[in-house]
Amino acid sequence: MPSDPPEDTQARSPLWSEPGTLLQHVPVAVFGIDDDDRVCFWGPGAHDLFGHDPADVLGEPGAVLFADADRGTSASCAHMVERGRADGYWRGRLTARNSEGTAFDCGFRVFPVTGAADGSVLLGLASRSDELDRVKTNLAFVDALFRTCPIGLVMLDQDLRYVHVNEALAEMDGLSVEDHLGRRMEDIMITPDGSGEGGGYGGLLRAVAEGGETVVGMLVTTRTTGRPDRDQVRSVSLFPLTQAVGSRPGVGGLLVDVTDREEAIRDAAAGRRRLALLDRAASRIGTTLDVYVTARELVDAAVPDFADGCVVEVVEWMHEAELFDPSLPLVTRRIAAGTCLPPPADRLVGGVETVTYPPGSVIHDMLRTGRPIAAPVDEDFVARTVITEERARILAASGFVCLLIAPLVARGTVQGITMFGRSAARPPFTDDDLSLAGELASRAALCLDNARLYSRVQDIALTLQRALLPSALATSPYVRMAHRYVPGSRVTEVGGDWYDAIALPGDRFALVVGDVMGHGVPAAAAMGRLRITAKALARHDRAPEHLLADLDACAQEAGIELATCLYLVYDPTTGHARVANAGHPPPLLRHPDGRVDTIGDVLGIPLGVGGHPFLTTDLELPDNATLALYTDGLIEARGRDIETGLDALRAELAHAGGPLEPAADRILRNLLPTPLTDDTVLVLARVHRAPPPVTQVRAP
Repeated sequence: MPSDPPEDTQARSPLWSEPGTLLQHVPVAVFGIDDDDRVCFWGPGAHDLFGHDPADVLGEPGAVLFADADRGTSASCAHMVERGRADGYWRGRLTARNSEGTAFDCGFRVFPVTGAADGSVLLGLASRSDELDRVKTNLAFVDALFRTCPIGLVMLDQDLRYVHVNEALAEMDGLSVEDHLGRRMEDIMITPDGSGEGGGYGGLLRAVAEGGETVVGMLVTTRTTGRPDRDQVRSVSLFPLTQAVGSRPGVGGLLVDVTDREEAIRDAAAGRRRLALLDRAASRIGTTLDVYVTARELVDAAVPDFADGCVVEVVEWMHEAELFDPSLPLVTRRIAAGTCLPPPADRLVGGVETVTYPPGSVIHDMLRTGRPIAAPVDEDFVARTVITEERARILAASGFVCLLIAPLVARGTVQGITMFGRSAARPPFTDDDLSLAGELASRAALCLDNARLYSRVQDIALTLQRALLPSALATSPYVRMAHRYVPGSRVTEVGGDWYDAIALPGDRFALVVGDVMGHGVPAAAAMGRLRITAKALARHDRAPEHLLADLDACAQEAGIELATCLYLVYDPTTGHARVANAGHPPPLLRHPDGRVDTIGDVLGIPLGVGGHPFLTTDLELPDNATLALYTDGLIEARGRDIETGLDALRAELAHAGGPLEPAADRILRNLLPTPLTDDTVLVLARVHRAPPPVTQVRAP
């Protein structure tokens, strides 16, 4: 396509860009018309657009492509061929027809290509007009790009030597058309990845010629022998040529100089990537209050978009008030790591848990200023920062060539460090990258600090809860038990669920289950107060309804607004059980024959409300019956109402005639939702009758 050479002919440095070209958005059919106006070349895209197989169309009149074809002639084809050969370039829209006879509006571009012989070929590019219109709407710059940028057209023989080349490509390469003919493309295009037969650009050409694969819109950074002082970025599309009219097979190509576009795209893409990375970091980092998850989120946000590898390390200070001393070694603990590079990079980032940095290391330099720092991985870096020879060898073989280290500072304290690494395939870190790393580190540091503070509170609360829950339940020769306490998610790990078993006078046995609304230290403390009070009242042999009344008074005095409790007393000598309920889910009774009943129709009023008596239920338990006491976490879940959960528990309990321990595990496995949203208590108790007393008969 004739065009003026670009005004800017100054040398440029190599440009890199994300994949994405016009040809990836608009399928392009490539075909050739010989001097007899017959189809002599048929690219893969031509089959997709027109539907003709190469064998069916090669050698046929070009009129076969147009809707007005009649007996081998077409006014549209004749007009296109005449204008293309007369003007040297023609583009326009004509009505085409595919192999099925369907007519469609099509955009054509034709270029005469002059070869070594006297003949010429009119090379045509065609695309559906509706697809071109779509691209014009969504990518308004595409049409301007094709008008202003030179498009080079080339045909290579089976030995990958130039057979035909247009003036646009000759101008692009800085050589005449004659200087191209008979030479190889890789002899003129000097690419940084090499151009040998087995690899690089030459290997790519050979793969297209021999394998029949097409390459569309591949970006190549190159210099040419005709313009050795100017870097260019070209969008290269290659396709195999089918044999036609006695010609030998080869490779066809379309080369577009997109240097200016790629330079703008590079700058814009870099800015978009920085903004996108910060946006992802804002949404991903700190989604939980878990130190390790937060560190992992930082790694996932950085790799591979920002760096090829990343590690997060926390500093092992003796105490928070300890100040950084640059004269002392710095000991860190690596809590998250990731890389997209092949081994041994994974061993480098993930092969240690504790890292020691000697005084004078690059890490110390960074901590002195409190600002991110970039450093090349050279002999000086290794000598100053890496202690062991083994780690130095792994670093040298890892592929990392530069590192960016940023401090994790929160509340004026260095919480740790994060390191980002890049290989030689990426450009070195820039000032913009340092700023971006500082933003990432600042957010991660705040989230890590919150997570560490929360972990401390959780540890305190969990220790309190474990101390308040029974470590060993009372036992009875007439009651066999299996009990489980399952904490909810880490956010709700500490809750108010509790249970207990208490031995009473006369071989009687009491079971109690409760649930304080809420989570955290207040719920755990309230739970502990109620459990201890219930145990003390039970040992005074309080009747179930009176015990709940006393617990209700205790809850009101302690400011416990809402708690549920179930208290059951079993007498093995009679089989009698008495149950009092304060708003708790009702217990279930499995008979020896597998039938399951619900105990008690009235749940009662929760503790802490006051002013209401607690009703009781009396029943006789058959020998070898099984009781199930539980909290609402077992039967209630998002998307499932309580009645559905109760039905599922009844069905599971009906099959719990065997040992209780595996039965408890099976019930929890089948009923608990994923993920867990609430604490859960399950107590299974199998009751037996006490044997009647032996009456001694005195001899007469």
